[in-house]
Amino acid sequence: MARVDVAPVMLIISFFQHKTLFSTSLASGQPDVVDDLGLHNILWITKRESRVILSWNNNLTEEETEKYTVKYILSYKFFNTTHERKERLQEKKKIIRLELHSGFNAKVKTQLLAKETEDIIKEGGWTEFTYKAPPVYIQNLSCIIYNISFFNCTWHIKAEAPEDTQIFFSYRHVGKDFECQQYIKNARKKNIGCHMKEMYFQPSRKINLNITVRDLRNNSGGLFYYKAFAPQTIEKLNPPINVSVSLENRSIKIHWKPPPTIGSARSKCFLYQVKITDRKIVDVTAEKYEYPFHKPAKKCAAQVRVKKDVCIRNKIWSEWSEPVFIHSEKTVDVMMLSLTLFCLLIFLGGLLICAFRRYRCLEVITMPVPHPSDNIKTWLAADETHLQKQMSMQMEMHSEVTMGTPEENGDECVQQWRCLKASGLENP
Repeated sequence: MARVDVAPVMLIISFFQHKTLFSTSLASGQPDVVDDLGLHNILWITKRESRVILSWNNNLTEEETEKYTVKYILSYKFFNTTHERKERLQEKKKIIRLELHSGFNAKVKTQLLAKETEDIIKEGGWTEFTYKAPPVYIQNLSCIIYNISFFNCTWHIKAEAPEDTQIFFSYRHVGKDFECQQYIKNARKKNIGCHMKEMYFQPSRKINLNITVRDLRNNSGGLFYYKAFAPQTIEKLNPPINVSVSLENRSIKIHWKPPPTIGSARSKCFLYQVKITDRKIVDVTAEKYEYPFHKPAKKCAAQVRVKKDVCIRNKIWSEWSEPVFIHSEKTVDVMMLSLTLFCLLIFLGGLLICAFRRYRCLEVITMPVPHPSDNIKTWLAADETHLQKQMSMQMEMHSEVTMGTPEENGDECVQQWRCLKASGLENP
C-alpha cells in the first residue's frame, strides 16, 4: 500500500495516516485506492433533496500543492444507464443531481500537472464510490409546452410500486410554486399525468418539477423526486404559418413564416423540414425552399414543420402544416396559362380564316349595298307631290274660315272638314 521507512518517526506518521484512511474508507463503504506514487483520495457524500454532493480529499503535502497544479478526474454513471460522464475538475467536490435515478457509481483520481506546460507529472489511481438512493417508483417522465401557455407532463408507475401509492405533481418557476390543475388518471385511478393551461414561462428560467410519491395507507412522508427543464427545450411549436407555393421559371418556390414561441424568435434559431409529394424530406434553415419543377404528381402537395435547434437544443418537432397543393387555383403558373391562351387564340383564329375562305363568308360580309331602283324613286317623288298638295289645300281652307263669322259659316266649316276628311280617305 504505502512506503514504510525504518525510522520510528516515519513509521508513526504512516500508522496514523493509514488509520485515518481506513476509518474514512469504512465510513464510505468502499476501499481506498493508492497508486505507486502515493496519490490517493477519500470520498464521501452529502445528501440534499434531489442533489448529492460528492466530495473527496487527497494526501498531498503542502509543498506538492504549491509546486504543481492539482486536478481531479471524475467519472460517474447512473444505475441502469450506459452513458458514463467524465469531467476534469479543480475543486474537490461535485454536485450530482439524481432526478429519477436510484443511484450511481463514481470514481476519482488525482493528477499533478506542471504549472507552466500543464504536462502530467504524477497521476494517482482510481478511488471508487457507490451511492444507492431510495427506490424510484416512476419512470418515463416526459413534459411538453405547447400553444405558448399549455403545459403537460406524463409518467409511468413501476410495477414494484406499493398498491396504495399515489403520485402528486407540482413545479416551481420564477420563485413561485404551482400545483397541478388537472390530473390524468389510469384505470386504477392512479395519477399518471398532469395538464395545466394559461401558464406563462420565462425562457431564461428553469422549470423545477417536484414529484411526490406517497403511500396513502401508511400516511408516510413519501418520496420526493426532482427534475429541471429549460422551457425552450420542451416547447412543441405550432406548424409554420402563411405557407404558400408558386411556380416560377420552371421551379417550385415554397415560402412560410415561423410560428409564435416563448423564446427567441430570431430566424437562425429555427430548423425546418419540407415534405413534397414523391420527394425526400429535406432540412432547411431559411424561410423558403426552391427546387426545379419537372413532372410533379397530379396531386403534388407541400408541407413544412419546425423546431428549435440552433439557439437551443430541442428534439420536439411541430406537427406538419396543412398541405398546399401545387396545382390548386392559387398556385397556377401565370406565364404558362398566358402562353396556353395565346396559342389557343392563334389556333382558333386560323380555323376561322380557313372557314371563311372555304364557305366564302367574307364575300357575303363585304358585298356592297345595291342602289335603289327607278320605280322606288318614282313612287317616292309622287308621294312627296301629293303631300304638298294636301298641305296647300289645308292652308287655304284655314284662311277662309278665319275671315268669316262663326254663326254664318258654321255649316260651311263642318262641310269643309268633311270634304277634307273624305279627300284624305280617297287619296291616301
